[in-house]
Amino acid sequence: MAAAVARGGVAALRRSSLLTSRNFLIHENLCVRTGALWKQLPSRTFFSDRKKLHTAPLGQVFRLRPFHVLIATGGGYAGYRKYEDYKLEQLEKRGIEVPVKLASEWEVALYKSVPTRLLSRAWGRLNQVELPTWLRKPVYSLYIWTFGVNMKEAAVEDLHHYRNLSEFFRRKLKPQARPVCCLHSVISPSDGKILNFGQVKNCEVEQVKGVTYSLESFLGPRISTEELHFSQAPPGNSFQQQLVTKEGNELYHCVIYLAPGDYHCFHSPTDWRVSHRRHFPGSLMSVNPGVARWIKELFCHNERVVLTGDWKHGFFSLTAVGATNVGSIRIYFDQDLHTNSPCYSKGSYNDFSFISNNNKEGIPMRKGEHLGEFNLGSTIVLIFEAPKDFKFHLKAGQKIRFGEALGSL
Repeated sequence: MAAAVARGGVAALRRSSLLTSRNFLIHENLCVRTGALWKQLPSRTFFSDRKKLHTAPLGQVFRLRPFHVLIATGGGYAGYRKYEDYKLEQLEKRGIEVPVKLASEWEVALYKSVPTRLLSRAWGRLNQVELPTWLRKPVYSLYIWTFGVNMKEAAVEDLHHYRNLSEFFRRKLKPQARPVCCLHSVISPSDGKILNFGQVKNCEVEQVKGVTYSLESFLGPRISTEELHFSQAPPGNSFQQQLVTKEGNELYHCVIYLAPGDYHCFHSPTDWRVSHRRHFPGSLMSVNPGVARWIKELFCHNERVVLTGDWKHGFFSLTAVGATNVGSIRIYFDQDLHTNSPCYSKGSYNDFSFISNNNKEGIPMRKGEHLGEFNLGSTIVLIFEAPKDFKFHLKAGQKIRFGEALGSL
């Protein structure tokens, strides 16, 4: 009897040993498979009376994840933007003008040395990355809160509908959200903020009050009169006088800044014919009002697309100015336009004529018709000829929406 019990005990010990060895092998195999991905960190055990308290490894507690970094940096930037906007609003309410302090040449050169074109191309690729459905709402909500986007005007209000940031930036509006004013001859081509407007004087245009840029540097050499249906200007006249085609007319300008939270498409501001496109590759510095007060001829440094043509009163032009993270400027009827190319020659420009043997009139545009879009906020500059009794219905610094009146006769 005792011998039988002893044999049974030995058998039980062998089975227990086999099970232990098997569990050890399984555990070791799992550790080998996952060892390349996770490094096992020892946990700490504390005794409190009769209870064991196990704490998580320190590496797992303090481990940073990309999502956490995104939220922290995005939240910090959002707070900074809100603070800067608040300061500007308080100054505007008090009627205090922000003093102009122009950058020196070395400061401009240092700013231009920043690879903003490369960063803008990287941003463009990032915008095309499809976001997981669960991440779309928090990312877009942060952007909406930071820049004050009104999603009630969007044709699709559901944030999960937009697969990536690019689709969200280029969202369409409800048809009734932007009625086009029919009573005035020139309307705003986009949503934005009026930086400056008025007559062009001495071939200089104000980008903001007190800071100017050269009209000829901005538009480039005059285009042939055959393309623009203009009469030949007398030789020796200034560049500004050459653009004015009818006696008694003046040259006017209007600068509209599109913030990142604004509607990103732009439209035709009047009935006109587009006959020529000139593309200036260049820098992609920020064009927000603060930088516009700091860098003279900012718009001449940056990449831009100049559309020129004529309307019922003579010369008319619309220029889309690029900015940081806005290397992509798209003109709907111009499939040959490619902006923010990796290589370009400094000071160069590319011309393209919409006048041909088969098309003597160029591209006719109706007031309010879709014209193009930005990838993010930027600037629209209108320079046009009109009679002396043309009047703007604007105030510097005011907010304006696409379709609202800019001015009339």
